[in-house]
Amino acid sequence: MKVILLENVRKVGSIGDVIDVKRGFARNFLISQKKALFASKENIKEVEKIKTELNKKDQDKKNSSKDIDEKLRDKEYIIKKLSTENKELYGSVKPTEISKILKEIEDVDINPSMIQPVQEIKSLGSFNVILNLHSEIQSKIKIKVIPQEENI
Repeated sequence: MKVILLENVRKVGSIGDVIDVKRGFARNFLISQKKALFASKENIKEVEKIKTELNKKDQDKKNSSKDIDEKLRDKEYIIKKLSTENKELYGSVKPTEISKILKEIEDVDINPSMIQPVQEIKSLGSFNVILNLHSEIQSKIKIKVIPQEENI
């Protein structure tokens, strides 16, 4: 299925590109997230008209992502979780939890879908987490999971 991109998408293309992708990817991700339109003649003309405006929005997004990257890069955040004697967690640390911590500590709004742990966080210790802030900007932070004191 041919679509025209409305924003830069990592490993797919940049603004205004007409690309051929699988139907499901187009419908379920690109079009539903308003990252692309069906590549009809009218839509292609429309995107050509507003391409500079889209580029400007993308540049603004990129600049704010750079600011967030500078603020968070290589910092370590501590999460307290209940754990067993052999240092395994009851459950795991999810991207939504990491997003809440970043909002509380740094006052930075990051969508949980942009947070990508390098490996699942299911035990105590330090873990690397990648933040996909923009199609061209990735930031790395560390999450340190420590045992939460049980109240008896």
